[in-house]
This record gives sequence, structure tokens and C-alpha cells, in this order.
Amino acid sequence: MSTKPRLEGKVAIVTGGASGIGEKSVKLFAENGAAVVIADVQDELGHQLAALLAPYQVSYHHCDVRDEKQVQQTIAFAVDKYGRLDVMFSNAGIVGSMAGILDLDLTTFDNTMAVNVRGVAATIKHAARAMVARNIRGSIICTASVAGCVAGCGPHAYTPSKHALVGLVRSACGELGAYGIRVNCVSPYAVATPMACEALNKGEDEVEAIANSSANMKGISLKATHIAEAALFLASDESVYISGHNLVVDGGFTAVNRFVPGDLS
Repeated sequence: MSTKPRLEGKVAIVTGGASGIGEKSVKLFAENGAAVVIADVQDELGHQLAALLAPYQVSYHHCDVRDEKQVQQTIAFAVDKYGRLDVMFSNAGIVGSMAGILDLDLTTFDNTMAVNVRGVAATIKHAARAMVARNIRGSIICTASVAGCVAGCGPHAYTPSKHALVGLVRSACGELGAYGIRVNCVSPYAVATPMACEALNKGEDEVEAIANSSANMKGISLKATHIAEAALFLASDESVYISGHNLVVDGGFTAVNRFVPGDLS
């Protein structure tokens, strides 16, 4: 078997790359030979991660994906620094308000959609432009969620935002295939990331316990590293003919009806 790093010679941007799934992905991409730009609004964490990964080609650039200009500037930074863009992992997202539908504040709803959908659309648009301009058969990956597959897994702004994201990936795939650019998403089950812990106001162990109690796959807790590994596959040439795909990493959670008894004999 080849020992060649799976992303050798590639340049990647990871939005939301300073913590959680993004942080694990930055590390894994760098370890597999990619030059990586961490794009985030968490400046201190971003700079700390870049310094920690100093033996690799890793840089930090401030980017609020709600601002299209900042997205464009981040992509220009990556291309100027490393000469190209092969992989865009559009991972930035927020949980948003946990309020019920009767008390839903539409201003917070709009902000969730701005980050989780509009922000992703901006990254796809400008990453694809950079790839097309240099005739690069790139890979664009977006972080969706099981909440984009079934209802009841997230709050009322987050859930439609992730449904929209799956549709956006499929729509973009239909246009960008003509340029050899792949567009996919990865949809995790519950992961005890800092964002999830903050949204639920619980510790990592508590969030994992809640997730495990409803999980279909028993005996293992889903970690951010598992999602990073799925993103690595979609970023690499191992998935060269996969596009428009929603890679659901949920241990079968969305494949079964949890309310039907397991033993019907």
C-alpha cells in the first residue's frame, strides 16, 4: 500500500477551523500533506492552532462567512500564499436559538440562516471561482447534519438551515461537475463540540451521554475526529468520482425508526 500522504500537494481552507470538527480537520489535513488555511472568527484560538501546527504549512485568516467580502479575501489569501486552492471545507456553522416555534425570534433565525446557508453559498461560489480560474479539479465539502435528514434533532432555525444546505450541495454539484469540481456534504450525528456544549449549557461528558442514550450505534461515542476523517476522504482523490453526496455519519440513526421496538418477534 502507498504511504503517500492523502492530500500531498493540495491546498485547503477550513472555515470554522479553530475549534471542534474544524480543528480536528485542520490537523488531519495538515498531517496528510495539505497546506491549510484556518478561517474563523475565533482569532486567539485560530492563531494558537496555527502556532501549534508550525511544523506544517498552516496559517490563520480571520473570516466571518456572513460577509462575502471576507470570504473572498480569505480565498485570495490562500491562493496568494500557497499558489492554488484544491479543497474548501465549508464547516463554519452555529446552532442558533434553542427557542420553541411559539417563541422563535426571527432576527436570530435570520442570523442562523446567514451563517449556515448564505455563508456556505459564499464559500462555494468563491472557492469554485478560484478553482475554475486555475483549471483545478477541486473538492468542496460542507458540514450539514442529521438535522438536515430528519426533524427533531435540532432547533427550529438550525434544522431548516441544514436541510437547505443539503439542497445547496446537490444544486452546486449539478453546475460544477462540468469543471470537474466535486461538491459533497458530511452529516454528523451529535458530537460534543465546544459549540454543542455551549448551546446545551452542559459539559462534554454530559452531551456525549445524551447523544449516546438516543444513538443507534452503541458502544462508541461519535467524536469530532470521526467527522474529520470523513472530510479527509471527501477531500482526497479516493473520492474522485463522488459528488452531490450527503455522507451521513450517524451510526444508522437516520436509517431506523427509534420508536418501533427492536424485538418484534
